[in-house]
Amino acid sequence: MLSAYFIHLLILIGIYIILALALQLALGYSGILNLGHIAFYGLGAYTSALLALSGWPFLLCFLAGGAVAMGSAFLLSLITSKIKGDYLALVTMGFCFVIYSLMLNLDELTRGPLGLPGIPRPTIFGFSFSDNFSYLILVTIIAGLVYLIIKRITDSPFGKLLEAVRDNELAAKILGKDTFKVKTFSLALSAFFAGLAGSLYAHYITFIDPSSFSLMQIIPIASIVIVGGLASLPGTVLATVVLTLIPEALRFVGFPSSILGPMRQIIYALVLLLILIYRPKGFFGKVELE
Repeated sequence: MLSAYFIHLLILIGIYIILALALQLALGYSGILNLGHIAFYGLGAYTSALLALSGWPFLLCFLAGGAVAMGSAFLLSLITSKIKGDYLALVTMGFCFVIYSLMLNLDELTRGPLGLPGIPRPTIFGFSFSDNFSYLILVTIIAGLVYLIIKRITDSPFGKLLEAVRDNELAAKILGKDTFKVKTFSLALSAFFAGLAGSLYAHYITFIDPSSFSLMQIIPIASIVIVGGLASLPGTVLATVVLTLIPEALRFVGFPSSILGPMRQIIYALVLLLILIYRPKGFFGKVELE
């Protein structure tokens, strides 16, 4: 029973690592304060789940989840092309509310608050990932590939351009760089990986509803990015493990289930507060949170 519990935690950690790395690409490397990241996560989950329930193979559902999230990011970039800073954060927050409302009210497509049950587990080239241990292997492989891809991107000249735009967008413009295209591409890539994480989550839980993708879900993911350190991929992985396991310890203290959720939010808030006071750059961050 204990091993099954830890396998479950490791699967969630793997999914959250993908989701947090995706946000790190937009926030840490590009300076895009995107509070609508969970909307991309939800779009990937619902797209993959709906296609799978229609009989599509997992790999196509998986990639389609990322593609739909990426397409919505391009649309969001066009809408917010003239908006920066705190106003951009508000607009992306509004985008999250819009996607959540669509999930909640498109009853004929999403079944609204009833959610989508019976989402099939993945089958790839005839092999079914029906048990949790095999699913852990799948998530670990995908999380590792996402890490390597994002690291390759951030270590490339394009990654250095992202950091330049983050640190001084005006200087990048003076040097002739199209900062809008750079930030749009970064947000789209971030959304694509978030959509992949949503697909993995949907096929693991086998049931999704709008409550899994509300705005409040951005708190733990943003906490991971900040605690791990902006523009730090190893820090993101470490923070994901730490911030996922610490709240789980509450289960063994004996608190009633009604206060477990609020206690987790309190822990995230305390950890964030301590990090911002005593270690503004997080575990391995390259820049301070402004």
